[in-house]
Amino acid sequence: MKASLRLGRSAGIEIGIHYTWLFAFALIAWSLAEGFFPDRYEGWARSTYWTTGIAAAIFLFVSVLIHELAHSLVARGLGYPVESITLFIFGGVSQIRGDAEKPRHEFYIAAVGPLSSLLLALVFWVILTQAGLERAPLRAMVGYLAFINAALGIFNLIPGFPLDGGRVLRSAVWRATGSLVRATNIAATVGQAFGWALIAIGVFQVLATGSIIGGLWTAFIGWFLNGAAEASRRETAVQVMFSGVKVRSVMDQSPPFVSPNAPVDGIVRDQFLAGGRRAVLIGEGDRLLGIATITDVRKLPQEKWSETPVAAVMTRSPLKTIGPDEDITAALRMIAENDLNQVPVIDGEHTVGMLSRAEIVRQMQLRQTLGLRPPAEKAG
Repeated sequence: MKASLRLGRSAGIEIGIHYTWLFAFALIAWSLAEGFFPDRYEGWARSTYWTTGIAAAIFLFVSVLIHELAHSLVARGLGYPVESITLFIFGGVSQIRGDAEKPRHEFYIAAVGPLSSLLLALVFWVILTQAGLERAPLRAMVGYLAFINAALGIFNLIPGFPLDGGRVLRSAVWRATGSLVRATNIAATVGQAFGWALIAIGVFQVLATGSIIGGLWTAFIGWFLNGAAEASRRETAVQVMFSGVKVRSVMDQSPPFVSPNAPVDGIVRDQFLAGGRRAVLIGEGDRLLGIATITDVRKLPQEKWSETPVAAVMTRSPLKTIGPDEDITAALRMIAENDLNQVPVIDGEHTVGMLSRAEIVRQMQLRQTLGLRPPAEKAG
């Protein structure tokens, strides 16, 4: 998930927020200021409820950030590069480059998250009981943070993928069976069952108790977990299927190289319509200058195609590229994370091919049709 707004860096890791975080922050602050704190603490001014609610929401997301930093720092300590942390509507996500290569690595990275939340809950509880807090709003906020961090820690220990507890379960099954695919299927099935249970609870809250906001929120979380579990199942199957397969074996080794001075209408006629391509490389010799896609061309009015050089519409920078000896799994991650349909393949200073999402899908279908088996998996 790409951040919509970058906040800075912590421990050398870029921190950002997704636009959905703004909705979550507003909803949580509102629910605390208008519901949670007024129901438990009477007699405050409305401004006090809102100040306490906003402060508690901020510290809640700081707690989520600490949770994600724990994942990231352990992953980095095990040799997995961490690109960023993004806070979004359901909490946070660490962008760790590459999946765990061993079950114990998966266990360590997953388990530290809930443990950090439970440790935070203990810290806030000690502050609440030992620091002599007398002001009601401050005591209320610290008490809420102790409760919510304990709830987050326990919730994430539920053994359903993609929750941390589901990753712990997957690591255990992976270690016992030696099969990442089988482990993922089991953990994802548990995660989907838990997701459906949350949806049912949410519907019950709406229909039986009249808690519309709470019920919809619970059902929405269940829907998200259900979809994320199924997506993880598919992603793991693809990764294992393409394990060890290099980009050069899937890429188009003779992509058209078009002059930057070529008119847009010629690209549309010769490459998109006649050639059935969705993108072409723009350059001189084998020196890549950019890439022109159907999406790029559509931004230009059709009546200007004949008089406009393709250099005027092509994507120049930042231009994502990949090497021919990279694994297809790495290419898939880059394509998904950057929402790309194709990526140029660069070997040193030379452009040697083009890798497209469509070709990866075609290769996957062929391998499934042929019943090709992935290489043997190893536990450890």
